Amino acid sequence: MELRVLTYFLTVAREKTISKAAEVLNLSQPTLSKQLKELENELGVTLFTRGNRFITLTEDGIYLVNRGTEILSLVESTTTNLIKNDVISGQITIGDGETRAFKFIGERLHALRDNYPDINIHLYSGNADDILEKVDKGLIDFGLVIDPVEKQKYEYMRLPLVDYSGILVNNSHPLANKEVVVANDIKDTPLLISNQSLVDNQLSEWLGGSIDYLNIIGTYNLLYNASLLVREGVTSALCIDGIINTTDINLKFIPLSPPLTANINIVWKKNHRFSNASKGFLRLLMMD
Repeated sequence: MELRVLTYFLTVAREKTISKAAEVLNLSQPTLSKQLKELENELGVTLFTRGNRFITLTEDGIYLVNRGTEILSLVESTTTNLIKNDVISGQITIGDGETRAFKFIGERLHALRDNYPDINIHLYSGNADDILEKVDKGLIDFGLVIDPVEKQKYEYMRLPLVDYSGILVNNSHPLANKEVVVANDIKDTPLLISNQSLVDNQLSEWLGGSIDYLNIIGTYNLLYNASLLVREGVTSALCIDGIINTTDINLKFIPLSPPLTANINIVWKKNHRFSNASKGFLRLLMMD
């Protein structure tokens, strides 16, 4: 499968019509249709079906869109970093979970770009499972992840910061007048929790027993949308402090007691070949 043809397919998937994609690619419709048919024959699958107005991706087509986007992103970053290998420039790609500790990373990136303004920064947000998957695939250089995570197979550095867990509630919630909450306070409260792997184990340790003790009604991977449900009084959310700004909105964060803390790490793939930009960033981190 040629990268050129993969680009053609992704353009069709984005534009949803052969005619519009052909216009964007500056190709004739018959030429583009022929290239796509040859791609389907090469792969032995049907990638999309034609409707009256728009194409519809098949399951195989959706899979190729997802993987093809990752492939072209990896090719682009690799090419950019090789071309600019003679100076400290190129791209730094960082995946980060939701934590105010990213301020620490931001300060280092600011210092680096002050000296090397040709550096480009690309961020991807997700939970630890999402971030580590992209590190594994080489799609990002670094991942900022919050314990508990399985990080033994990576190179990693623990940052000099910790996150504190608690419960996010609506201001009208019965717990809203408390300064801290204990396990017994929240046993009957409908809760959303992070869907990050190993979080169940962490909560079980804090509870001193199974999380079945809690009234967990669902999960989230990023907190913002969950916080909207909390704000509307639909549920409460176990989360990390500092992610949602509760000033002047109908929310309150209450720490857990005893405190439930988590270390924060920046991880990277072992034997990963860094660009000069990423090497410079890593050196700056190691100086702290």
